[in-house]
Amino acid sequence: VSDPGYPLVGEALAAGHKVVPVPGASAVLAGLVASGLPTDAFLFAGFLPPKEVGRRKRLAELAPTPATLVFFESPQRIAASLADMAATLGGTRAAAVARELTKTFETVRRGTLAGLAAQYAGEPPPRGEIVVVVGPPVEAAPKVEDVDALLASLLLTHGVREAAEEAVALTGLPRRDLYQRALALKGRT
Repeated sequence: VSDPGYPLVGEALAAGHKVVPVPGASAVLAGLVASGLPTDAFLFAGFLPPKEVGRRKRLAELAPTPATLVFFESPQRIAASLADMAATLGGTRAAAVARELTKTFETVRRGTLAGLAAQYAGEPPPRGEIVVVVGPPVEAAPKVEDVDALLASLLLTHGVREAAEEAVALTGLPRRDLYQRALALKGRT
């Protein structure tokens, strides 16, 4: 959980190595470490409500949380919970399902919520204790039209370089890309 834990686990996974947690007192921490998802900020949310309406309501409350979410789930509800997570939190959100951590039949499946939901929907319920780890929300990149509108308005009162610099501060996009875009827009006027 401490630095450089998360980056090191991510690099090990990317290189194709198996990552297993060391047995400890907490399945929450073992699942978080084995997931390969950010560990710098996380929220343990316990078990979700057993019924769909309550589960989706709770997930909607947790959706904007700027941290990795950790849940316990029962084998009988894992497919339904993953489907609700995909629908409520977003199917492209990174996640991991860790089962039987630090035991003989330990498994960790990583992917998107939609992908994991599809996998578990197509097979019988697994056995054992389950920890579900969901990565933090990822901010979507601004649309090209929105960036162009921002740059066009900035170009009314700034030079190309200053407009690009201001757009970098507002969007977080690469300076070079914004400068080239501002040049192109300035050339149209």
